[in-house]
Amino acid sequence: MDMLVKGTEVMGKFGVKERNLEGQMNEEVQDSIQRKRLAKKKWDMDRTEENRQEYKELQRRVKREVSKAKQKAYDEFYTRLDTREGEKDLNRLARQRDRDGKDVQQVRVIKDRDGRVRTSESLQRRWNEYFEELMNEENEREKRVEGVNSVEQKVDKIRKDEVRKALKRMKSGEAIGPDDIPVEVWKCLGEAAVEFLTSLFNRVLESERMPEEWRRSVLVPIFKNKGDVQSCSNYRGIKLMNHTMKLWERVVEARLRKVVEICEQQYGFMPIKSTTDAIFASFVANFWKSGVATKYVSVVQDMYERSRTMVRCAVGQTEEFKVEVGLHQGSALSPFLFAMVMDQLSEEVRQESPWTMMFVDDIVICSESREQVEENLERWRFTLERRGMKVSH
Repeated sequence: MDMLVKGTEVMGKFGVKERNLEGQMNEEVQDSIQRKRLAKKKWDMDRTEENRQEYKELQRRVKREVSKAKQKAYDEFYTRLDTREGEKDLNRLARQRDRDGKDVQQVRVIKDRDGRVRTSESLQRRWNEYFEELMNEENEREKRVEGVNSVEQKVDKIRKDEVRKALKRMKSGEAIGPDDIPVEVWKCLGEAAVEFLTSLFNRVLESERMPEEWRRSVLVPIFKNKGDVQSCSNYRGIKLMNHTMKLWERVVEARLRKVVEICEQQYGFMPIKSTTDAIFASFVANFWKSGVATKYVSVVQDMYERSRTMVRCAVGQTEEFKVEVGLHQGSALSPFLFAMVMDQLSEEVRQESPWTMMFVDDIVICSESREQVEENLERWRFTLERRGMKVSH
């Protein structure tokens, strides 16, 4: 018994969770289940023989009805497996069973650089070590271009209707950041929140400095559903950022989308590995080309200055570490910023469709010969890697 208790403390509880069958139960069965629950409460309050018999009878009836409903659901499921749609269900079921067997929701052991299994405090150190290195790794690149002309323009104050639209675009029920303030708080406060946030965002816009608390985030490792579940490299780090900061991002994003022109193609490569200096060199060049006020450059750059994060794992949270490379994962503004960076960096190599087509994180290069395709791919690789990017092919 002592070994089981100790094993549970170190490894956590393993095993496949029982599946929820409520969706397979018809209204009649669910009604019987509810009446059984009420009968149980009645018996708990008044322990008479009549109440006990009523509860036991409903208990037996529910057991029979649930058994029949489960059997019917399985029969329908097996019949469906013989169809084309059923093949998709079978693959989905196999993937789900594989994930359930790996217990990726509660990983209490992880391997270090040398493949040795780590637990407890050493587990926290390993996550900290892995993500701190990953999020501060810089690829070789050319020195950033200096001397880009600035565009001094008057920037209008943030209006209340802009804040209302940003609030409307924010989804409810999302994981909260370090300040523990969900967006639902602002939504519940209504116009009082709109007025307060408008005033706050205008102060940030004027000073070009956001609150220090917004620079903090929590990093949650999410398993990629492939490879060794005990290897850090098979996890994607998602940042949980303060919702008020994400509201500010949405206000800025809405303004930028109105004035910044981006080519119709979408671009997708490995995650950005250039420094923030290289990223903002691309921003400035694109803003200058579009005639955007440099205040927006300063505002966006401020979002990335002195950024800090910590990793949340099964045994607690790691110490904070600085983040100096790449765009924020989980940010409301990052997808648009990434598109801006790629628009600027790929300007000299991209072609019109159908010769070049991009689909999120994939690129299709078409040509009349294999040799020409390879030549175009090499041009893409050379152009992007000399700017600090990585191309996967």
